[in-house]
Amino acid sequence: MQYEETGKVIRGVGGLFEIALDAGKTPLSGRSVAARAKGNFRHEGVTPLPGDRVRLLFDESACAKDEQGELMRASDGGGAVIAEILTRKNALIRPPMANLDLLLITVAAAEPTPVPETIDKLISIAEFNGIEPVLVIGKCDVDPENAKTLKEIYELAGFPVFLLSAKEGEGIAPLREYLAREMAGKTAAFAGASGVGKSTLMNALFPTLSLQTGEISHRISRGKHTTRRVELYPIDGMENAYIADTPGFSMLDFVRFDFFTRDDLVGTMREFEPYIGECRFTKCSHTKEQGCAILAAVHEGKIAKSRHQSYVAMFDALKNKHEWSKK
Repeated sequence: MQYEETGKVIRGVGGLFEIALDAGKTPLSGRSVAARAKGNFRHEGVTPLPGDRVRLLFDESACAKDEQGELMRASDGGGAVIAEILTRKNALIRPPMANLDLLLITVAAAEPTPVPETIDKLISIAEFNGIEPVLVIGKCDVDPENAKTLKEIYELAGFPVFLLSAKEGEGIAPLREYLAREMAGKTAAFAGASGVGKSTLMNALFPTLSLQTGEISHRISRGKHTTRRVELYPIDGMENAYIADTPGFSMLDFVRFDFFTRDDLVGTMREFEPYIGECRFTKCSHTKEQGCAILAAVHEGKIAKSRHQSYVAMFDALKNKHEWSKK
């Protein structure tokens, strides 16, 4: 007998994928199952990614029971095959994963001092891919003035912002409450430069994770023998919510900014939206033209000057990029 079930890819290594199945009515519903992808995926140039929703086919051999009548979890993918990758919300090349919903951009108020343009590049990439950016500012006790400035900039732009102070132990509860409200059925990942405290933050937010800080740090280190795979971990107390343990989201990964064209860029600056179409010139680049509604908003303090400066820098970097070069 053949069964069909849907589920979420939570990891993949060497052509073998682990799928967290939905709560359906098959013998394996609600369980974690090893499976391989159907052969013609390779010919089509596609591969399942962590975060993918997939349709799984399996037979009786995948439902074998031991002498006590308990289901045995096959580790070699025998009897189970990923037959279809369901429609993706997004798919990222680096790190390789799909259907990311929230990106917690973690920066330090100081040590290291954040670079607004680098943060804004990462935000634009998230926005372009339909991922909600959330700003998490740590080490606020080290430089409270800079923390306050950053909070004002990104709240003005329309993003959720959280201030943390490890020394005082402040800020974790509001962020945890936000995630409890927002993460049901979603997948989140952390991004940030080395030294901003991502691993410590993950442990503070999700103390029941099986990964310890040292293990996370080892997993995401840049040593030549370190695995760079993405894994998703379910979050206790949050329905169908996953956190991604990934080595790929560091600020440095996005210095080479060529993910889309300059025509796409304005749509990734959410605070620009009320002013689009209000400029004197139809083809306004929003960089220096007279009569630009966005420049007027910057002058009036409705858009942060640093955000517009980042826009101009990204616009210049994307100036010679064409649609065909994205492919």
